[in-house]
Order: sequence, then C-alpha cells, then structure tokens
Amino acid sequence: MWSPVALPPLTGHRVLVTGGNAGLGYFACEQLAGAGAVVVMASRSEEKATSAIRAIRTRVPDADITFQPLDLADLASVRAAATTIAEGPPLTGLLANAGVVRSPERKTTAEGYELLFGTNHLGHYALLALLLPKLSAAGTRIVHLGSISRRWAQLTSSSLQPATYRNTTAYATSKLAVMAFGFELARRLELTGSAATSVVAHPGLALGMFTPVRQGVAAHRDAPRWRQRVMKTVAQGKDEGAWPLVRAAVDPTVPNGAYCGPDGWFQLKGRPVLVRAEPRAREANTASRLIDLSAELTGIELRF
Repeated sequence: MWSPVALPPLTGHRVLVTGGNAGLGYFACEQLAGAGAVVVMASRSEEKATSAIRAIRTRVPDADITFQPLDLADLASVRAAATTIAEGPPLTGLLANAGVVRSPERKTTAEGYELLFGTNHLGHYALLALLLPKLSAAGTRIVHLGSISRRWAQLTSSSLQPATYRNTTAYATSKLAVMAFGFELARRLELTGSAATSVVAHPGLALGMFTPVRQGVAAHRDAPRWRQRVMKTVAQGKDEGAWPLVRAAVDPTVPNGAYCGPDGWFQLKGRPVLVRAEPRAREANTASRLIDLSAELTGIELRF
C-alpha cells in the first residue's frame, strides 16, 4: 500500500512544482526532496522561493532544489520559463500546482483575462503546450491540481466569461477547467502514443489552521478553537493535502488519466487513493472546446 509518510526512494526523479514556495506546493516540494528527488521550485517571487528552499533544507539538509522564475499570470514569463525548462535536464514529473484562490474583486492577468481562469488554467495550459514535445520525449508525468469545488461549477461560454464576478464561482470554474484539460490531455496523449502521462489530483479540504509551521513559509492558521474542533472532523493540513499530489507525480502504478484524492468521507481528508471524478470533468466535447479557446486566447497550439 502506498504510504505518504514513507515514500520510496526517488533518486533519479526530477520534478518541477509550480507555486512551490507555499501551501500545498511547498509541502509537495518538501516531501519530494525528502525522498531524494531533484526539485525545481517555480514561483513568481525569488525571495519567497529562497525562503521556502531554506525551510526545506533545515529538514532535508542535502535537498537538491533550485528556483525557476514563473508568473503564470503573464504569458511572457511563461514563455521565458518554458524555454529555460526545455533547455534543462528532462523532467520525470511536472506538478502544475500554482493558482489563485482568493480575489474578492475581479482582477486580470497581464493579457487582460480574468485572474483565476487566466492563472489557474490558461497559464498552466500555455506552459504545458510549450513544453509538450520535451515532456513527451521524456515520458513526463504531468499532474494537474483539481479541487472539490469543481462539484459546483460548469464549463460554458457564460461561466468562462461571466457578466458578473464572484470569487467562489470563478475559482470553482477555473478548477473544473484545469481538471477537464488534464483528463482530455490524458486521452490525447494515449491516442497519439506519447510516452508522457496526465493525471489529476486534489487535496481534499486542506486548511492552514491544521498545517505545520515552517519558518519563513507563508501560512494562514488563525481560527477560533471551536472552529478548529468542528473542522478537524472533515479537514486536514496542507502537508496531508499534498499527499495525493505527490503520489500522482511519482507512483508508477497510477495510470494515465487517473484521479487521485483523499480516501475519507466525501474525499475531504485521508490517505491518497484513486477516486472517481464527476462525468462533467471528463466530458470530451466540452474539454475540446476549452482547449480550442485556450489556444485562441494564448496563441499557443497544443501539438502532439
């Protein structure tokens, strides 16, 4: 049985983690580095990434981890990062973790797209599309970060370009887009005979209030004790929330097109296992339209 607290040796693995300086991404980097993987931490902020790398090395002194500049809300930054990554050693894994969760007011990316959709989906779409030839050649495992919030979203022209903005709706829609792309990418990789694989994973309900402290790493833990007692029954820390992401990235028994998440009630917390996704996340026609739209908005075709 896969044990997230006793990972197999990962010597020989080289994994890029977007948004690795905090939250789920940080703990994924820490866990991967602790098992011997070479980790590339992609982040907008070199200062925050440096602080996160320092925190990892206090726990894993011999961690092989480097910083890669990447702002997913700016396609120029995505293109520059893709060029650098493609020129480096092959990746065995790419964990597309970074994303925006909270934006009370509507904001936009450098190209003028709604920030959550533009960052969570379009930025990762562009990065993967630019890198796909290299990822296919290397047989890279691509992991897309889903969310339980996708249960309350739909992918339609009106939901992707709504007349009014609501943070919760925008986030759920962006995460459903991430998942739909991940599953459709898996289907196309298989059809074209690519050696790369595409897997979706989600952390369940992972909250800062239950997350271990790491010096210099941003966290949100303030919550009344009564709320902590109530939420503890259904939620876990971001360290445990990273387990399905790490398993999806490095477990060779996880097949192309799989979906990893916690094994607990309603997939909110627990050990990382293969779970089922709602049909709407696997609907091929909707996903194909999403990919066409993504290519149009970014100017980057998905070529196999």
